[in-house]
Amino acid sequence: MASHAKLSASGSDRWINCPGSVKAEAGIKEQNRSYAQEGTCAHELAELVLINGGSCFEWIGQPLIENNAFTVTQEMAGYVQEYVDYVQSVGGFQMHEQQVDYSAWVPEGFGTSDAICIHGDLMTCIDLKYGKGVTVHAEKNSQGMLYALGAYSDFGDLQEIKRIKIVIVQPRKDHISEWELSLADLLKWGEWVSQKAEDCLQPDAERVPGEKQCLFCKAKATCPALLKKTQEVILSDFDNLDLPEVSNLTDAQMRKALDSKQLVIGWLNAVEAHISERVSSGKGFQGYKLVEGRAVRAWQDEKAAAEKLQSLLDEAAFEKKLLSPAKAEKALGKVKAAEIKDLIFKPKGKPVLAREDDPRESVQISADDFD
Repeated sequence: MASHAKLSASGSDRWINCPGSVKAEAGIKEQNRSYAQEGTCAHELAELVLINGGSCFEWIGQPLIENNAFTVTQEMAGYVQEYVDYVQSVGGFQMHEQQVDYSAWVPEGFGTSDAICIHGDLMTCIDLKYGKGVTVHAEKNSQGMLYALGAYSDFGDLQEIKRIKIVIVQPRKDHISEWELSLADLLKWGEWVSQKAEDCLQPDAERVPGEKQCLFCKAKATCPALLKKTQEVILSDFDNLDLPEVSNLTDAQMRKALDSKQLVIGWLNAVEAHISERVSSGKGFQGYKLVEGRAVRAWQDEKAAAEKLQSLLDEAAFEKKLLSPAKAEKALGKVKAAEIKDLIFKPKGKPVLAREDDPRESVQISADDFD
């Protein structure tokens, strides 16, 4: 069995919405990204603590058993401990980093669920998202639902399961999302996703560009369907690229542009990355070359620089800044952090524009919210 399923749960947003992406991505190597390795390290730390007990902070400074590329830092220990605390609070019979098989719905479908907790008639599937880029929500989360199908298939006979809860814990964004549905609704969705999976395996599977499915697609830089969609967005309502002032656009034109903003930007970034890779590998690309980017000056030897500056500037050689609430809590640990709880408040975030289907609640604003 391959280490990654062709129709993976983590890539389900892509193949459910764009069946042709499965064939398009075939043969394209996965880039070795440092943030992906960091996420693997965080998951390994969580598994070690959940299985063996203790605290994530006990692993600070230690390279992990299976991933010596990363050493556990104070920051990582604090964030992963938040996930560990949540999982432990759920209770019940638990399995961690458990491979599940959802091939009854998706051909050769399998994956690894971060945590499965069975308590009474409720099965909770918890997913640790260590990234801090895209906020992930639990409601109708296809990865979580596929893992839930696999967990029910593998372990449903342990208890009479009637309810399913999908949970996303994203500690670096201070975000925990929960969503509950009935087992009947999950199985009904399973029938629907089974048909979607069959569509992906057809030789003429359609490519359907969209923000969600194109976000992490490895083939988007060379995708003709995405190119066509981008051209339609940029050119369809305008005579040429001398674009009119925004104030002269109709509501329909502005809506179309804004709806496709991330899609177009993502495609342009993918094209740039694809060309950069070609040039850096020596293949070249007409009209472009690699140049040295901006760099920030740094001390060759920080210890020697600190000693010299201190002799010249005394205490002015160093800057002092109060720790943020998050860093203070991590430095103090869970018990002592309770002593500063009353000193912390969370102001309202600045209103930002979002689509109507965004799961966050709409906020009421007035002229006082603006300078």
